[in-house]
Amino acid sequence: MAIFKKLAAAAAIITATLGTAVALSGRLLAGQPQPGQIGFQPAASPTMERIQSFHDLLLWIITLIVIFVLGLLVYVMWRYSEKRNPTPSKTTHNTVIEVIWTVVPVIILVAIAVPSFKLLYYADRVEDAEMTLKAIGRQWYWSYEYPDHGDFTFDAYMVADEDLEAGQPRLLQTDTAVVLPVDTRIRILVTASDVLHSFAMPSMGLKLDAVPGRVNETWVQINSEGTYYGQCSEICGTGHSYMPIMIKAVSKEAFAKWVEQAKEEFAGVDEPADVADPAAPVRLAATGEELGGND
Repeated sequence: MAIFKKLAAAAAIITATLGTAVALSGRLLAGQPQPGQIGFQPAASPTMERIQSFHDLLLWIITLIVIFVLGLLVYVMWRYSEKRNPTPSKTTHNTVIEVIWTVVPVIILVAIAVPSFKLLYYADRVEDAEMTLKAIGRQWYWSYEYPDHGDFTFDAYMVADEDLEAGQPRLLQTDTAVVLPVDTRIRILVTASDVLHSFAMPSMGLKLDAVPGRVNETWVQINSEGTYYGQCSEICGTGHSYMPIMIKAVSKEAFAKWVEQAKEEFAGVDEPADVADPAAPVRLAATGEELGGND
């Protein structure tokens, strides 16, 4: 008996250790895609948690439909084969069956539509937001404004391959991170200065078009600290794949300290030059180089 108790205790320790390791690895890998990944990234916001729940509901529904249709096809092939049904029926209409195959899909669609609309309204916007972040899509990088914290602005460019440090993901790392506090209702305003872009952060359930001349709104509440990555998901030109989004989620105290530093660091930063101005310097998103305008 003593041996079994020791084995049980050892198994419990191993299970707890593996569980902790899996949880830690999930946190470390959260916020960015992984090689061979099939499912969603770990949810980093209440919106994404609801998206995953809705996805699971749809998966059950479509699985049951596929199983039913497959079973029906197999039964029909067996029951009405030439051997078992040498004289086929010439029936062309059946009112009961036609009503069933019309009403049942309608019921299924209604069952899907109710949680779908609830999720859409939930993700649309939030009342009583605690702060605002404005994201501006440009060719080909993102600009960010903090209107509730001094209205400072900065640009975020992709880090070139040759400048990446160990652990930084290729095509996702930016030279300046968007810093946001956790457990805070954040209103996100999205627009563009040139062409259509799309602000997408998969782990947070964010995907909103950036349209020139229009400001679209969404929101997020980040569950835990960490670094999260996204990209522009609208084909916006030759530099489309070179305008990633990097969000660093920190505690509210750390965010307050960062804001004070950011006010000094980004003080006096002008708006990016108009791309239509031939004398304006152009910064290549893929390399970070600046090309001087015409003299």
